[in-house]
Amino acid sequence: MTMRGLSLMSDSSLEVDSKLVVFNSMRDISKHKHAEYVLRESELRSRTNIEQLPFGLSISRDGYTFDVNNVYLNMFGYNEIAEVFGQPLTNQISPQCRGQVNELIRECIQSDSNESMKETIGLRKDGSEFPLLISTKRVVLGDLTFTYAYLIDLTERNKAEEKIESHAFYDHLTNLPNRLYLIQHLKQALTLSARIGRQGALLSIDLDDFKTLNQTLGHEMGDQLLQKVGHRLKSCLREGDTLSRFGGDEFVMILENLSNRESESDDQMRAVCNRILNVLNHPYQLGDRKYRCTPSIGATLFNGNKQEIDDLMKQTDIAMHQAKEGGRNTVCIYDPQMEVSINARATLQSELRKALDNKEFQLHFQMQVDSTGHPLGVEALIRWKHPVCDMIFPDKFIPLAEETGLILPIGQWVLETACIQLKKWESDEFTRHLTLSINVSAKQFRQIDFVSYVHAAVKRHNINPKLLKIELTEGMLLENIEETIATMNSLKEIGVTFSLDDFGTGYSSLKYLKHLPLDQLKIDQSFIRELATNSCDKVIVRTIVTMAHSLNLKIIAEGVETEEQRQILFNSGCTNYQGYLFCKPMPVEQFEKLLRNGKEHLMLGGQESG
Repeated sequence: MTMRGLSLMSDSSLEVDSKLVVFNSMRDISKHKHAEYVLRESELRSRTNIEQLPFGLSISRDGYTFDVNNVYLNMFGYNEIAEVFGQPLTNQISPQCRGQVNELIRECIQSDSNESMKETIGLRKDGSEFPLLISTKRVVLGDLTFTYAYLIDLTERNKAEEKIESHAFYDHLTNLPNRLYLIQHLKQALTLSARIGRQGALLSIDLDDFKTLNQTLGHEMGDQLLQKVGHRLKSCLREGDTLSRFGGDEFVMILENLSNRESESDDQMRAVCNRILNVLNHPYQLGDRKYRCTPSIGATLFNGNKQEIDDLMKQTDIAMHQAKEGGRNTVCIYDPQMEVSINARATLQSELRKALDNKEFQLHFQMQVDSTGHPLGVEALIRWKHPVCDMIFPDKFIPLAEETGLILPIGQWVLETACIQLKKWESDEFTRHLTLSINVSAKQFRQIDFVSYVHAAVKRHNINPKLLKIELTEGMLLENIEETIATMNSLKEIGVTFSLDDFGTGYSSLKYLKHLPLDQLKIDQSFIRELATNSCDKVIVRTIVTMAHSLNLKIIAEGVETEEQRQILFNSGCTNYQGYLFCKPMPVEQFEKLLRNGKEHLMLGGQESG
């Protein structure tokens, strides 16, 4: 019989007084049952904990598996523990990596350090492999030693790392290596070049006028073009070369393993450059339209002998910009003299910025006369009185001022100074009738507030606007002709007059000449220089004079240096002149003195160019 918490057991029997007496003994097993319950609960909690682990767990002794969790089974493609029970853990490791993992387990069992970790390659039941992180831990229970192996499938982590690396080292638009990747690879290329003694080359490839494409067709079309350019450039790579999208519309290419002879490596580099020019010059299909785009390429050779990456990048950049300045769609190879010119230019730019503040600019004046030598007007020509280089003429600094935007404050200074001078001359009988011509750049003329600025200057200095003449060049008429005409008409309403400078050197102005509110045409000095000996120049001059007269425009010739030239011009119908024959450009004080000394002193000649 069994009672709660008791066990009734037959223990012995005795015969007493001829009667059989049975003795029963009882033992309390509550503690035993409680211990079993606790053990079962502990095992259940332990199993639950094991199954809830986010990683695979294998428990083994002497390298043989006797328990795993479901994560482990799923990781390796098994259905039940029996499939791996009693098997070496290394059965789930790729054969080429088993030796390393065996060593890991052996060290874990035998060494004092009870924890080890290693990345390896796992082997699934179906034979497929995957990246695996295995961490082993030695656990001692009494006389027994167990090895706990924690296993993590690294597939997703590696995908994430690859994605991060892709973002870090590759351009998302073209899938080409980016700037960071190229810089690191260039370091390796320089090291290899120095070791094997063979030259390499660095190419900077920039698309010409890419900004206009974005502005006219949109950035989506621009992105399409960059993808197509990247694809074409890849076709120009030799084995071992590297192509990168450096940013924007600039691509950079590393050519490795060129010849160890500079002349041969130079030829190899040029051959690749010419192939790039040819490939990129073919039209592109962007949406429903064809588009042509040309590259400018700057290139430099390297031989790995302590050359700095920054220096090489600067060299290709300098050469590439030289290619653009040379007309674009061309290749320019770096030459050290380029850097000398660049440094001189940078110095000039820095000093040019200071010149306005330091009041280093001056206006020189050159007389304009009629056929009798009577002064009609003057042209104001800017000069830069440099504190070290003495006098610098405009052809040396005006192009730089145009590029840097400094032409705007310089142009304002010229206008203000001219207005001040006109006001001063107003009270002088020798100068009050003179017109004053100033040159205006295209960038200045196209400023939105240019008309209002001129108007304000005229009012501020209270001058007669009819004496202020603005000289425009034919090049300014090549674009936005309607806008140009509108601006000129607005200034004509104020009273300002206009002269078309360098006439005959352009071509498009002929189409619009009759629509332009001009007062004067100025025959360019290139037609005057050989007027006495060149019959073609004579014909051109007669044609320009006839055209001006038919349009009721005044005509003046610049660059007149000889009496023979003046006589031919006179015979052709041109009666107004400017040039060394009459007066060289000079400071205002000298010019005013010349006027006061009388007409006989106008035939001066001179050495300074206008």
